[in-house]
Amino acid sequence: MSVKGRFDLIIQGGGLTGLALAAAVGGVGGRVLLVEERPLSVTTAARFDGRVTAIARGSKQALGSIGAWAGMAEAAEAILEIEVGEADSLGSVHYDAAEVGGEPLGWIVPNQAIRQGLLEAIAAAGSAVTIAAPASIETLARDAGGVEARLEDGRMVRGALLAVCEGRFSGTRETLGIGARRWDYGQTGLVCTFAHELPHRGRAVERFFPDGPFAMLPLPGNRSSIVWALESGLAKAVAALDDAAFTAEVQERFGDSLGRLALEGHRWSYPLILVWSHAYVAERAVLVGDAARGIHPIAGQGWNLALRDVTAIAEIVVDRLRLGLDPGSADALERYAAWRSFDSLALVAVTDGINRLFANDILPLKLARGAGLGLVERLPVAKRFFMRHAMGLVGDLPRLMRGEAL
Repeated sequence: MSVKGRFDLIIQGGGLTGLALAAAVGGVGGRVLLVEERPLSVTTAARFDGRVTAIARGSKQALGSIGAWAGMAEAAEAILEIEVGEADSLGSVHYDAAEVGGEPLGWIVPNQAIRQGLLEAIAAAGSAVTIAAPASIETLARDAGGVEARLEDGRMVRGALLAVCEGRFSGTRETLGIGARRWDYGQTGLVCTFAHELPHRGRAVERFFPDGPFAMLPLPGNRSSIVWALESGLAKAVAALDDAAFTAEVQERFGDSLGRLALEGHRWSYPLILVWSHAYVAERAVLVGDAARGIHPIAGQGWNLALRDVTAIAEIVVDRLRLGLDPGSADALERYAAWRSFDSLALVAVTDGINRLFANDILPLKLARGAGLGLVERLPVAKRFFMRHAMGLVGDLPRLMRGEAL
């Protein structure tokens, strides 16, 4: 696909976040160029990414508003209950959708299905979105009038704003002169899918062990995704086990409440590293999603946080285009940075704090954690607040997150 001319928005990175931003802005006629270094045939392949994503209700509303939910709905499994507790502890919290109106607390969707739904939404936008893949930006130049990029094949493009959606290890972030704090948790996330004999009935389970959290997330049918964070040395040893031994380890951790487990397909491993950018904007550029901050997956809120970035910058860009204003001006960038700063800070603190708190097996802390979980379980008002927050229904939400059109 030839790439030339001017764009309202240039997006660097075609992962889930970049695709969502392209669908949101392109879906209402904004001229978008999406640059992705890998061929789409690679990123949409079944073995490219075995992860699943927890999609909160607010995020589902946003995906529906941009026309992407229909393409992933069949692969989505509703979360009707969430059980959070610590191994070998009586303290636990049980969240039930019936306590907040009966609608699902969220949905678990394979990343492959999310990509498919987003690509269908982009296709529906027609010529508004141009995809350059495989391609990469070789040089960037910014000035008061816009941003100019030269692709590796020599093609020149110009846009009003650059959105960096490359992920937490973004090279473009460094090119823009934005530094980042990094914290290696010393953990590796193991991800795979299991079939089981008994139905999960829409229940997601997260249990905390001294060596890391273990989550079992419901998928369509009698299937669940496992997300298991372990100290990296131990994770390497566990990942090296054959399928039978690995299954036995998972069965021991989870128990027999779903009957016998059977491994389905491939296993993946991902290092867990916190990255928090020093700034979310630079001249003519914004950081979106993990490029702005990459958090621990312990609460399943990473992409919901990224989608709030997406819907915020999409709203700012589209509103300014409709008024005939520059979507990449300093005023627009300042609004985005201010809008997204508190939400980001809160989730970084919460996810990092939870991981550190439950990674310590000192007896007084263990007793305090159990007491704290038990207290939340006995306070309906607190439980409902935590559920609404996890559902993405609290705070200064962009229109798309409220289920409204741009």
